[in-house]
Amino acid sequence: MPLRGTAGAAAGALVMLLAGVGPASADGPGGDTGVVLRWKPCEGETQTGFECAVANVPLDHTRPEHRTIELAVIRHRAAEPAGRAGTLFFNPGGPGGPGTLALPELYEKFPRELRDRYDIVSWDPRGVGESTAVRCFATAGEAAAWQAKVPPFPVGEREQRAFTAAYADLARRCERRDPELLRHISTADTARDLELLRRATGQERLDYWGISYGTLLGATYANLFPERVGRLVLDGNVDPQAWVNRGAAGEPGLSTFLRLGSHVGSADTLGQFLDHCGRAPVTECVFSAGGPAATRAKYHSLLRRLAKRPVGGWTYARTVSEVRGGLYTVHPGWAGIADTLQGLWDGRASVDPGTATAEPARYPGFEQSVAVLCAESPNPRSPDRYPALERRAVAEAGALGSWWAWANEPCAGWPARAARPYTGPWDRPTVHPVLVVNTTHDPSTPYRSGRATAAELGRARLLTLDGYGHTALDNPSACVGRYAVRYFLTGALPPVGARCAQDLPPFVERVPEPTAPSVSAGTPTRTGPPADPPEPLLPAYGVWPPEVVSGLLPPPHAAAAAGRR
Repeated sequence: MPLRGTAGAAAGALVMLLAGVGPASADGPGGDTGVVLRWKPCEGETQTGFECAVANVPLDHTRPEHRTIELAVIRHRAAEPAGRAGTLFFNPGGPGGPGTLALPELYEKFPRELRDRYDIVSWDPRGVGESTAVRCFATAGEAAAWQAKVPPFPVGEREQRAFTAAYADLARRCERRDPELLRHISTADTARDLELLRRATGQERLDYWGISYGTLLGATYANLFPERVGRLVLDGNVDPQAWVNRGAAGEPGLSTFLRLGSHVGSADTLGQFLDHCGRAPVTECVFSAGGPAATRAKYHSLLRRLAKRPVGGWTYARTVSEVRGGLYTVHPGWAGIADTLQGLWDGRASVDPGTATAEPARYPGFEQSVAVLCAESPNPRSPDRYPALERRAVAEAGALGSWWAWANEPCAGWPARAARPYTGPWDRPTVHPVLVVNTTHDPSTPYRSGRATAAELGRARLLTLDGYGHTALDNPSACVGRYAVRYFLTGALPPVGARCAQDLPPFVERVPEPTAPSVSAGTPTRTGPPADPPEPLLPAYGVWPPEVVSGLLPPPHAAAAAGRR
């Protein structure tokens, strides 16, 4: 999932467009949904405590009688049914992120009050995972073998030719297997599926938490079905205008990720990683060289060494790719990057990231993100354009620019265009305002994307997370959690200009007990929820002492009434 950050993914891409489609009616596509969710206990080893169902939806929402496809759906029931406030939908990003895997993985990171009061539901979007999926290889082993031969990005002209030839081959394989599906996996198609799922759960309006690419899905839903918008949290934002290459964010000839500024966001976050590592003792960051400047120099020296001589399977390109992915989650990702880099510095590599099993347990699905991205987001159609894009990206972002520039090259030969993409407008007023959350140092969806998204939507409020990594959900902040709980249960937005901090700084296992500082009358303080007590020290994410929760949440009967609005 390129925008969410599965480290080592060989194909990280996102979208391609044709003409826009007007908003659908509030009643949703196809009249009565016909979608029935028959829940039963999930069978996966990691899905204990979750229930699974299958939804049948039209492949083409304009022709519901033509062909149906399946969506794999998962939920966890509210822990306190007596105070249940409704259903909260979750999308983990990507595109290509399977919710049936991500929800069990991230469930405990949702604030406890939301887990208590909401059934939390996710799904594998069309084209993805266990839903009717884009699968361009006959077996999981065949797909993994193909992927293992393709580097994260090419280095030198010979590798560039091989890279473009490999993805041209992938495009031909995908077109042969199910060309009709390729034209109906757009973000707009998935938003219409989400509307059917909302109605199938009996919710009057949609409550939703989307991270990364899931923010684009949320923004699309909000503009297709503005009168059905309940409480939407968009966390780690894809700028919709940049995605579709419209308005001020667009620039002729740029690829998707360069328009989004993902390469610049990655470079900024890498600089923060190296500076924090340099300031930390070696016991906290093993790659520290004793100071920020020395640690940056050590990193660049290591890359130069790897460009000349790999360490085992750790090539220059694979190391850059793994560093990029590790930046997404500060704990434990940043310590993991430091361990890997120090091992390579010492000439050893404990794990070869290029190793693939003969037959993976699951189908890898790397082509699924490519299929969504290349079908709806504009990218140069000639492979010859990408070396120049790489030079530009490297000039702006260093080595990480190479990964982001080549991540969109699979779109050059992609055979399908989305039949009904949504390209705007993005400013339709919604029944309830949207809460937009973005970290200031995000390695994939930079802070500027959060600000742009909040400005482009019809009714939205930006909550800034002063910190690092991709999404607040994956980089915990009890402060963001409090705002999110209040928003979902009462509709109250944070104050204009509100800012939060993350619970733990980088390379710190535990924050020491501070002495309470005195605040002079003229000293500015961080904006927070009115009348909230100080931040609790080291809370489990979303779990606060009773004295913090007291007065923040409505009583259970009021929360239940809010869920029935």
